[in-house]
Amino acid sequence: MPTRVHYESKSGRSVQGELAMPAAPARCPALILVQEWWGLNDNIRAYAERYAAEGFLTLAVDLYDGAVTTDREEASHRMSGLDWPAALDHIAGAIAFLAGHERSTGTVGITGFCMGGALTIAAAASLEGLAAAVPFYGVPATFDAHRVKAPVLAHVASRDTWATPAAMGSAAEAIRAAGGRAELAFYEADHAFMNMARPEVYDAACATQAWNRTVAFLRAELA
Repeated sequence: MPTRVHYESKSGRSVQGELAMPAAPARCPALILVQEWWGLNDNIRAYAERYAAEGFLTLAVDLYDGAVTTDREEASHRMSGLDWPAALDHIAGAIAFLAGHERSTGTVGITGFCMGGALTIAAAASLEGLAAAVPFYGVPATFDAHRVKAPVLAHVASRDTWATPAAMGSAAEAIRAAGGRAELAFYEADHAFMNMARPEVYDAACATQAWNRTVAFLRAELA
């Protein structure tokens, strides 16, 4: 299981997350994993462990300070009430924490699902020190495409009514128009098709394809 760790946000606040380390003792590239609106739950922990097994020092940031829910109304309330500048300040601290970790090569990427996908793009557009960004079916309402320097691989669900294919496509187009790199990967699936804890939307075939693409992309960009 990942280990609970505490570190400082960019502004000096005490924040926390869960760290999963690869078994091999060698230094390795690092990855920030951003939660869905449910919180840092067992599904996110499972993905942190999977990333660590692939050789990435993985920090799942806890933006709800330990709170987790399975209730959609509560999750929506927590997401809508999230202080995004504070969340990005937290993620900036996570970048510094991972870049300076004794097991890290100093290269840091970021990925996330749903709300975490939107924050992945927002972080790439507002924070320094990211070498790759992989948002899963999430896009912020606004962001400065000219500030996205890290290459982006965005996973898009064809039947997504929240992070719609049109919205994800527009974000990628804006990044490319600003001189950045943005690749889209499309799946005949519903929103949250990677969530193993939700059998009503989880799609094993699409999830496997997206996972393999993500690992290959991160290995290439964080090497």
